Amino acid sequence: MATALSMAAAAFVLTLGFGYPLVGLLRRAGLTKQVRADELPSHFGKTGTPTMGGLLFIGPVLVLTVVLATTWLGDAGRSVLLPSATMLLAAALGAYDDRLSLVGSRGSGLSVRAKFGLLGAISAAEALALWQPNLLGIDYVFVPGVAGRVHLSWLIIPIAWFAIVGCAHAVNLTDGLDGLAGHTAAVAFAAYGTIAWLQGQVYLVMFCFTIAGALLAFLWFNAYPAQVIMGDTGALALGATLAIVALMLGQVLLLPIIGFIYVAVTVSVIAQVGYFRLSSGKRLLRRAPLHRHFELMGWSQMQVAQRFWLISMITGLLGVALALA
Repeated sequence: MATALSMAAAAFVLTLGFGYPLVGLLRRAGLTKQVRADELPSHFGKTGTPTMGGLLFIGPVLVLTVVLATTWLGDAGRSVLLPSATMLLAAALGAYDDRLSLVGSRGSGLSVRAKFGLLGAISAAEALALWQPNLLGIDYVFVPGVAGRVHLSWLIIPIAWFAIVGCAHAVNLTDGLDGLAGHTAAVAFAAYGTIAWLQGQVYLVMFCFTIAGALLAFLWFNAYPAQVIMGDTGALALGATLAIVALMLGQVLLLPIIGFIYVAVTVSVIAQVGYFRLSSGKRLLRRAPLHRHFELMGWSQMQVAQRFWLISMITGLLGVALALA
């Protein structure tokens, strides 16, 4: 744990130092966000803010992880290369999507079908790698209150696929307010890092706390009013990587609890769309995703982000407690 916390501090310092020149580079390169015309008026001022901000923390995390895995952790520790690959692939997809929604671009990013298909392909590859006996050979989950592992054999593949796709999209939907996705993801990775420590999985402890430290530095630039936006580059990468970590620990059943905010935001969108269709145009919420509903109730952006963050801390603690059950 001492090494993991040191890695978190190193990631924070590296990301902070990397952040200032990168934010300037993104701005000079014209990689700035185009806010959609149907967005709330309070968000129109974000047009022109540098996007692809996920690069700020993804770069340092991957550098530190690869160096650590190849020089110190040995063969067992190199399993962290799987979540690292997941982060890299999902970030590449997100960056391509962000590239299509810049100021001056004609579109608003990839179509829902295209993004789902590409992310689905990445998730399928990761799920197969997770299950393969000659790679990680993970085919089990832990059930709170049940002693020992529950083995699922090949059924872990569809479960893993659903978890990766679902979590990536859920974090992406949540990334709509300055600091919201970064805060909640830092808590989620810290919670899973603690669970990894309790299970004796040293390499995942360090990986999770490295991400948490880098995210705290990212929030230095993403705090309201944001100097840089995470974008799909960061949101898809965080969600997919969080799911892989949960699966590697066998604690994917805790993902809806530790990631409660992501679940609530996603359910709000599904419920809004479903109710709209079934009721011939009526709305269940004032606006979806959920954080937009609270904004229209009169909460400021900072109030919504901080209150959601507080809830994520409580559900993160609950998740760790259930891992001990």
